[in-house]
Order: sequence, then C-alpha cells, then structure tokens
Amino acid sequence: MPDDVSPAPNRHGAAHHHAPRRPSPPIPLTPSPGARPPALPSPSPFSPGPVAPAAEPLRVVVADDNPVVRAGLGVLLSGRADIQVVAEATDGREAYEKTLEHRPDVVLLDVRMPGVDGISALPHLVDIAPVLMLTYSRESAIVHEALRLGAGGYLVHGEFTANQLVQAVRDTKDGRANFTVTAADALLAHMRHGTPPRRGPLPEGLGSALATAPAPPPPHTAEPSESLSQLQPVVGQSSVSGGPSTTPNRQQYALSSREVEIMDLIASGMSNQQIAATCFISEKTVKNHINRIFTKLHSATRSEAIAHWLGTAPRNPGRQP
Repeated sequence: MPDDVSPAPNRHGAAHHHAPRRPSPPIPLTPSPGARPPALPSPSPFSPGPVAPAAEPLRVVVADDNPVVRAGLGVLLSGRADIQVVAEATDGREAYEKTLEHRPDVVLLDVRMPGVDGISALPHLVDIAPVLMLTYSRESAIVHEALRLGAGGYLVHGEFTANQLVQAVRDTKDGRANFTVTAADALLAHMRHGTPPRRGPLPEGLGSALATAPAPPPPHTAEPSESLSQLQPVVGQSSVSGGPSTTPNRQQYALSSREVEIMDLIASGMSNQQIAATCFISEKTVKNHINRIFTKLHSATRSEAIAHWLGTAPRNPGRQP
C-alpha cells in the first residue's frame, strides 16, 4: 500500500465525534452595581419564638405519718417538671418546723398523726403557706373544721386520680380550692342548711396526743385567735359521791375564750408546759392566764379550780364560788 494513502475512516467511530466544550463564565464574587440581593426566605408562622426562662418549680412540704404515703407522694410529685418536694414531716409539729424552714408554696397535710395532729397545726401553717388537706379522714365535722381553720382544699384518699392531685396542688398555690366528693358534699350540706356543724370534740379524740408533744418553736408575737379546746378529749364529770353530776354553770365565771381553753386543759390533767405546747404559747403566758382563772373561780389551787369547773365542789353557803 502506498505510504500517502490513509486508511479509510471507521464508520462507527464517526458517530462518537463531539463538538469542543466552551468554558463557563466565572461567577462574580460581588454583585454587580444595581443588582438586587437574593430574597431571604420568609419566617414560618410555626417557627418557635424566643425561649422563655424556665420557671421555678412549685415547692411542696408533705406531712403524713405513713412512710408509704410519703414515699408515694414524693415519687408522684417530684416526677413532674414543675413540682419539687422539699421536705417531709411525720406530724403537725414537724410540719410547722419544716414549713418555717423551707417556706414552701404548698403544704400537703394529713389529719390524724401522732404528736400534733393536722387540725391542731393547721391554723399555724396557713399563716406561712397555703395548705391542702390530703387525708383518709372523711368525717363531716373534720371537713368543716379544716375549712374553718383556713385549709385551701380537702382531698380524701381514694377519691382522686394522680393527675387530679397534681392539678389540685397547682391550684392551691394559685388560690383555687379543690374538693373530692366527700368534702364537697359536706360543704354543700352546710351551705344548704346554713347551720354550723355540731360543736364538741372532733372524732376519735383529735389533739389528745398533744400532751406529750415536745416543746414548740419560739411562739408567735400574737396568740392564735382560734381556740383549740374543742380538739381535746371530753373530760368525764362525776360527783364526789360517785353519783351522776349536773352540768356546771360555767358562764357565771365570765372566763374569756382563751381562759376557757386553758381551764379545759387544766381539768384534763395537763401541766403548764404541756398547755404551752398545746396552745403554742409560752409558759409565762400560761401562768398569767391561770392566775386570772383562779381569781375568777375563787380558787387557790388547781384541784379546787377543777372542782369548781367540773361542778364537783361541795356547796359552801357562806362562800360564793
């Protein structure tokens, strides 16, 4: 084959011939004069706003003598992000001390506890924090007394769910009352009849254990206005001869409500120290009340004052009691 003769082109290779590519123009790093900046995407109406600072948790003191109840309430309430159990108490006096120390937002208070019961401690607790009664006690007289002394709500165990309890704690902090069925029925009956509950000792001798309670914290500057005498057990009355006694006319002595309370405690056998612990006052104040009581009862000793108070003192024609 001659050297100047080129081989014939491949028919199949001609089909793969491509035109040369042109280089892409460079992208300017700065916008040209007069060019509009690219539009930013509009904010979504569902985008979250600024994050609010986390609120302080609602602080709670739980007072109940049952360790199982305390443990259950602690787990239930502390499991909520906005609630914190800061202290637990086993009786009313410890509840008072813990409340003074921690200044909680809400106190959960049982009724029947050894030492100082919930009803006895209630008027002193409500001066520090809102109190929600949380108890097995469903007697109408106890419900009335708790509300009269300032409880912000009354829940009976077995009549509420866990969520209802949590909401009641939050409501109590905000001043909204919550009642379970038993407490609501007692309150409704009182409103319909318009008469106070039967006066006298509350069921099962509430307050009787106060006699052996330890010394209280420093007393308040002002004495509580509410009388605790009705929380003491009824003192049996009998004549010296053992026969039935008549009801003494105590109005003749013109004792004040506080003096009546002190005299009832004297008649029950309490010492001055025990009376001071029961009434949350100092022993000096107790002695001052006793001196005035003895003067009004024309008595020189405790036994003589008790005899006049119970109507068992022998009649003395020459001396007016």
